[in-house]
Amino acid sequence: MSELLRRIRLPLLFAALVFGTLSLMLGDRRPASEERHWAARALLEIAAPVQKAITRPVYFVRDSWQRYVALVDVEQENRELREQVARLESERLAFREALVLSGQLQRVAQMRREFEVPLLPSQVVGQDASAWSNALLLDRGRSSNVRSGMPVMVEQGLVGLVSATTPHAARAMLILDRRSAVDAMIQRSRARGLVRGLGTGELEFVFMVRGDDVQVGDEVLSSGVGGVYPKGVRVGSITAVHAERAELLHTALVKPAVDFGRLEQVFVMLKRGPTMDLLFGGGDGDLPEPAPPAVADGR
Repeated sequence: MSELLRRIRLPLLFAALVFGTLSLMLGDRRPASEERHWAARALLEIAAPVQKAITRPVYFVRDSWQRYVALVDVEQENRELREQVARLESERLAFREALVLSGQLQRVAQMRREFEVPLLPSQVVGQDASAWSNALLLDRGRSSNVRSGMPVMVEQGLVGLVSATTPHAARAMLILDRRSAVDAMIQRSRARGLVRGLGTGELEFVFMVRGDDVQVGDEVLSSGVGGVYPKGVRVGSITAVHAERAELLHTALVKPAVDFGRLEQVFVMLKRGPTMDLLFGGGDGDLPEPAPPAVADGR
């Protein structure tokens, strides 16, 4: 008997659920005011938790699927937003470079009007800074009509002088170099002197006493004398004056107008002064390289 009950218990349970469902359906057809039979109320009490247990997994699967679909949509939206941000950032950088380039072109036009000499923009591709040499490596050479002895400058002021060239590159000696010498003058008092490179980040202005008026803060410009550099290009400003009455020559420290550590583009003046033309004889020789500093032997 027990074996028979075990075999038919599932069909019996199913039949009971079907019967109960039918009873509830028939009971629902009665008028609302009619009091339900006790059996119908019992079946209703039992069916509610059973139905809840049956529908809970269905709702869980449905909600999980909806969340998954929502996450897929969110991931797609995030990917599109990241691509949009990257595109906007690229466009922002491009616009910024365009503005910088526009400013550079305006500076080139302004400098050309000021000096009435063709100026060739050139990118700085390397820098040599050692105890006895300060120079830049440029990406323009003889194929672009760059020759040794041509001045190099930027909007802020004087940079140096082309000292060596190849067909597609050039080396420019900075005014910081110990070999460099620029005939200069004080803008305010017109006092003349010579700006020499110290091999460091500063320059030295050497001038004769003769009542010349040189003060801290004075602007130093190239004088144009000597036929190497054009007249009126900023060199720097006086930061200290060393004047001894007994000395014929006085000196002053000069802070360069150009930040040589941040140079990216310079302009080569495509015209040599008469002194450079005489020095090179119309050719394109290179300026002599500096000798290494002497080392004392202690004797």
